Amino acid sequence: MTSALTWYGVGLTDVGRKRASNQDAMVILNPLCAWGIADGMGGLPGGDVASQLAIGAATEFLRERLGDASPAVFDNDGIEAEALLHDAIKLSNQAVRKEAHRDPKLFGMGTTIVLLCLVPGAKTVASIAHVGDSRAYLLHDGTLTRLTRDHSAVEEYIRRGLITAEQAIDHPHKHILSRAIGVSDRVDPDLVTRALEPHDLILLCTDGLTKMIKDDELQQILIKTGPKPETICRRLVDEANERGGDDNVTVVVVKAAEQKLAARP
Repeated sequence: MTSALTWYGVGLTDVGRKRASNQDAMVILNPLCAWGIADGMGGLPGGDVASQLAIGAATEFLRERLGDASPAVFDNDGIEAEALLHDAIKLSNQAVRKEAHRDPKLFGMGTTIVLLCLVPGAKTVASIAHVGDSRAYLLHDGTLTRLTRDHSAVEEYIRRGLITAEQAIDHPHKHILSRAIGVSDRVDPDLVTRALEPHDLILLCTDGLTKMIKDDELQQILIKTGPKPETICRRLVDEANERGGDDNVTVVVVKAAEQKLAARP
């Protein structure tokens, strides 16, 4: 017998305890090794429309480009996968802008987005593209690392040394995004590629999770909850709601499952 790794993701979304509707969206494309989340901008009209349009446009593009095969056709350095995700986000932005121009009531709508694509090979490579303050994390050997940098006013303040991470938690500008899908004709996502180990875990999440749970606490929850992505997703959502559930929360957990393959005679 020989073994092979199959990467798969599980997602869960919840309205939370204080919102009347869920403006988050997600997509799980396990056969294509691709996943995504989006979070409509709160307080603006059409946040739910924007997130669904963004994810819908990205999904259609990824299915068209990848077909029924996984992205194993890509070079294993992640560059081609990054280009693919960049184009997917470009089309997401166009879809949201087009609908906002069609319907004046939706003018100004926007959304965050995070897209993940895995390229299997001798070393599995994860490529991520994102816009806004939804996040991607990597859990490796018990250490949680944030792979994305928030496109927000407070993140910029932290980077410039104007405030601390603790001060950012309750800062009056914490909801202001510096970059989002749908607010301008062009948007450039940040791109990151990382090599993965077989026991690594990737978490995609909207800020409904990270507003309620600090990174160090998140790390401990992921370590202690157990290996099943379904259980991890439920635990994270429940924890966010137990702490107040101030916003919609969406999580996608991606990890590898080892499969046993019969050796050829």
